[in-house]
Amino acid sequence: MTLNKMKVSCIQLNMEFGKVDNNYQHAIELIRKTVETEKSDVVVLPETWSTGYYPTENLESYCESNGDRIKREFSALAKELNVNIVGGSIANFKDGKIKNTSYIFNRNGEAVGEYDKTHLFTPMNEDDYFEFGDKTTTFELDGHKCGIIICYDVRFCELVRTLALQGIEILFMVSQWPDKRVNHLMTLTTARAIENQMFVACCNSCGKANATVFGGHSQIIDPWGEVLVRADADEKVITAECDFSIIKGIRESINVFNDRKTEIYKI
Repeated sequence: MTLNKMKVSCIQLNMEFGKVDNNYQHAIELIRKTVETEKSDVVVLPETWSTGYYPTENLESYCESNGDRIKREFSALAKELNVNIVGGSIANFKDGKIKNTSYIFNRNGEAVGEYDKTHLFTPMNEDDYFEFGDKTTTFELDGHKCGIIICYDVRFCELVRTLALQGIEILFMVSQWPDKRVNHLMTLTTARAIENQMFVACCNSCGKANATVFGGHSQIIDPWGEVLVRADADEKVITAECDFSIIKGIRESINVFNDRKTEIYKI
């Protein structure tokens, strides 16, 4: 079934560092409450919400094995609540490596998307603990093609344009973005929406882990770059209705895809 409008809720979570069971309980409680109060079509969690960003001491002990727990719990939850879940990301052990992995579940509880973060944040030595992902991911929710990126990925416009050229209508961006650069988060997500003429739903975390304060300011942006809703710095759920029927007119009035000059781009 294809719905022209999609009600998206971003759950700006304040998690307990390294407390996986507590974070699962808290996230599930918020998902249930959000679906009940907001009547959401899609709920979105932040990056590494189950552990916080990120335990370096014995990281493997915090990892799921091929997403075993999130698949078990969120598959059942999505089906029970009849909601699509963009499951943020988790520390995940697969293929003999630790990955920063996002899983996406449709209303039937099916895992319809799986994405490993491709751009690891080297300034915080993420690449010393996680393995780079090596492919993009698209998936379908309620008849609409969607894409997913994780945090630092948003700084790489080539990645998002690649997803746009695959026909996505909405980009989900999950993050643990620090407060001191939160202006970059708001600017970059808005730019990705404008230049690719699509909706962007950014779900950031908040709170503090070790010495890092995370900035919140999750936002949902339309293809004109208008902010439909934005959070502040505290734990909060934001919801906006994305009307996909506007995309065609925007892309016809300013046809950046048609006017691209690929023969001169050297990337």
